[in-house]
Amino acid sequence: MSEARHFRVTIAYDGSAYHGWQRQDNAVTVQEVFEKALRGLTGQDITVQGCSRTDTGVHAREYVLSFSLDSTITCRGIRFGMNSRLPDDIAVLKCEEAPADFHARYCCKGKEYEYIIHNSQVKDPFYRNTALRCWYPIDEKKLDRAAKHFVGTHDFKAMCSTACTKENTVRTIYRFDVRREGDLVIFTVSGNGFLYNMVRIMVGTLLFVNEGKIAEEQLPGIISSLDRKRAGKTVPPQGLYLNKVYYDEGFDGFERG
Repeated sequence: MSEARHFRVTIAYDGSAYHGWQRQDNAVTVQEVFEKALRGLTGQDITVQGCSRTDTGVHAREYVLSFSLDSTITCRGIRFGMNSRLPDDIAVLKCEEAPADFHARYCCKGKEYEYIIHNSQVKDPFYRNTALRCWYPIDEKKLDRAAKHFVGTHDFKAMCSTACTKENTVRTIYRFDVRREGDLVIFTVSGNGFLYNMVRIMVGTLLFVNEGKIAEEQLPGIISSLDRKRAGKTVPPQGLYLNKVYYDEGFDGFERG
């Protein structure tokens, strides 16, 4: 048997058919499907480490995973071999050898998410699983201004699910922008880490600002209150995308904004 080699693989996936990334006993997940394809390619049972626990229905344009393998297979062989075995809603974008101590989750320095809203009175079947439809007119300039209240280091307990088990709920948001592209309103947020449902609750809170249910100037007080009940709704998962994952040793999210 050859000496173990370590790999860093970047994938993209449409999460519509999956119950998130992490393997579960009673539901199909991206991790399970990826590991099954990897077993078919290598003949080995390999546990893959993912960079994030994406929820049911959430998508990823850039998702990083890591694993070790006793094989002489090349990175090109992994990329092409996996893409021939994976379903069409999961793709290997890149494969590279990594240091032995690289871990997709623990080495991550920051992430960027996008949330997409189809803002139209007429539904579009092509956005059914890839964006949230909202018929109420959205003032993207107002929400871009309001989103800046989230930037900085805060205790985001008010912006995470009550099911969140993290004891430390302090996170740093590097940037939060809202822009319009035709009928699509796109929320882009990057930070050093995110709590359970945090992005979906922040977007839902901004939608409450848009609808006049929360005043923009109330946002700092809502954040500091640590009270989930004062924030907005949790928007559905289909509009959420893990957009980028950062590992650079010198990564400074404020410079990336």
